Amino acid sequence: MAQKYYAVRKGKQPGIYRTWPETQKQVNGYSGAQYKSFTTEAAAQAFMQESPSKPAHARFAHTKSASTATTAAQTTITVYTDGGSRNTGNVAGGHVRVADKAAWAYRIELPDSVETGSAGEFGATNNRMEIMAFRNALQHLVDLGQTRESILFVLDSQYVLNAVTKGWLAGWKRRGWKRSAGPLVNAELWQDVDRLLPQFTDLHYRWTKGHATNQGNVFVDHLLNQTMDQMTKSGAKPASRSRTTLAAPKARPTKAAAAKPDSEMTHQSAEQSVADIARSLRDLPFTDD
Repeated sequence: MAQKYYAVRKGKQPGIYRTWPETQKQVNGYSGAQYKSFTTEAAAQAFMQESPSKPAHARFAHTKSASTATTAAQTTITVYTDGGSRNTGNVAGGHVRVADKAAWAYRIELPDSVETGSAGEFGATNNRMEIMAFRNALQHLVDLGQTRESILFVLDSQYVLNAVTKGWLAGWKRRGWKRSAGPLVNAELWQDVDRLLPQFTDLHYRWTKGHATNQGNVFVDHLLNQTMDQMTKSGAKPASRSRTTLAAPKARPTKAAAAKPDSEMTHQSAEQSVADIARSLRDLPFTDD
């Protein structure tokens, strides 16, 4: 496995880290965090020595009150959503088959905690899962009472972003939830999105390249793939939800505490893998409503 060097240029404690869990502690809940992974320490050091840049403007930035681009530094909550389908008929002229696995996932980074959710179904398209991830994240934010905060959505689905930011959704609604060229697929999901969006006062959007260097996007992609891995022929993977509280920085342990064996220490190993973290996010039931 290739080595990774995670450079945190702006975060709770800037520096170079060797694992994603260590890095995650420095950037979760930190507004305007700047970090990137590298395969060599030299590249990570070069990134650290660069002058901290202003966060890039959102390619698809949009708010209800303005059309100017918005950055993570201006928002309180960051949300990552993703959907996927293992389309075995994904060849020229092929279509999703009834036995193909599909899943969605979201990650909501609040100032003091991280909320995640994921579920799967058979025979669903990638677009359907992308919409469900976005819709379910909106619904969970409503359930949490987080509708008046400044929220940044980061997606790799241009289809979902265009529908929301380019007026497609409004056009479908005017036509009775139909496209100008014919029926609108997943119309019921888009109606849910249309019901939820007006409940928020300050939403912003950003596109990111899927499965690349954006760690939030990588996380939700990993989570939905784990959901598909756990799906069986007897049924789809039920929706699950998890909440992780971000602890305040701990004081340096005393000599007595440092002498305790690992089994008595409350701090979990920073070497825990992303896969282990994702598995721990499945403890609580979640209803896809």
